[in-house]
Amino acid sequence: MAAPLLEVEDLRVHFETEDGLVKAVDGISYTVDRGQTLGIVGESGSGKSVSSLSIMGLTRSRNARISGTVRFDGRDLLGASDEELRTIRGNDIAMIFQDPLSSLHPFYKVGSQIVEAVLSHKDVSKAQAYDRAVEMLGLVGIPEPRRRAESYPHEFSGGMRQRAMIAMALANDPKLLIADEPTTALDVTVQAQILELIERLQSEFDTAVVVITHDLGVVAEMADEISVMYAGRIVEKGPADTIFNGPEHPYTWGLLSSIPRMDAPRGEELVPIPGRPPSLIHLPGGCSFHPRCPYVRDAHRRVEPVLEPVGGDRAHEVACLLDTGTRKKLWGELQAGVKPAEARKDVIGVGQPDAGPPTQDAGLDGPAEVTS
Repeated sequence: MAAPLLEVEDLRVHFETEDGLVKAVDGISYTVDRGQTLGIVGESGSGKSVSSLSIMGLTRSRNARISGTVRFDGRDLLGASDEELRTIRGNDIAMIFQDPLSSLHPFYKVGSQIVEAVLSHKDVSKAQAYDRAVEMLGLVGIPEPRRRAESYPHEFSGGMRQRAMIAMALANDPKLLIADEPTTALDVTVQAQILELIERLQSEFDTAVVVITHDLGVVAEMADEISVMYAGRIVEKGPADTIFNGPEHPYTWGLLSSIPRMDAPRGEELVPIPGRPPSLIHLPGGCSFHPRCPYVRDAHRRVEPVLEPVGGDRAHEVACLLDTGTRKKLWGELQAGVKPAEARKDVIGVGQPDAGPPTQDAGLDGPAEVTS
């Protein structure tokens, strides 16, 4: 079998600060094949963006400690020089950043910025690069692309700026596209258009895509595989259908319960996850999710779970100390409409001390210095 296009093994990205060591990414592993879409999901502060920025070589600094292995198309990215990374960024690997308004330079016309991206990697004339910029603006659905290429970013709407960022990212036909919160701050209709656009362009260019988001609903239709991150680690990963239909980590259940459902009764309240993610400097002992978990036991405060196959299935892995039978039963009850507090009773009384339900202040034992 052909090797994956992107291989990430035990990636750790820590930052030394005056307050302590920030463990932004703390040992994650995943692979992305050619033409595949991987969704990386989690709340702000889970390490999603830092992990992908590290792949691009954008977290290198004097206070950064980066270890592990990142191989792209057989090349070691963590050991690559800055010059080597510059030839890869924007050419073989492209990234759509969270905020297109701040990512596009306000003093330069949109077309000129795409031209610069093309000239940096291709041996073509400026006229050819400009034609390519116009072609890409048209390809991403911007009307009158030759005229709009002469516009400044502030003259574009939010959705058009995001389309321009996608055009710039795909101008050199990259093998891997990293989309970091590509639909943030866009209305629902434009969100759907942007996601449909990424999928269409992916099929045309056979590009591998990594979608970073806090919303599982964003990757519901487009992701082949999903990795759920919490406090710098992957707590569950598997095929998209499995994550949506048979998740086995309480944090994944919480994310799914936070998504509005079309089949839910009108006026039914969403079920938020209590508290907020922990400080990446002062992580709680044992399972990092235990201060917010409705099903926590006393042992969960001491024992750190590791990713293990579910029922021997290496395609689906979860880091949870509850046994798989209990997890399946709890998920079934949650699907039936049972509230977490009620479903929790099935965990209590199995011979181990109970740590009690989470509180609204769970995870507030220190500042969360690094966002996703």
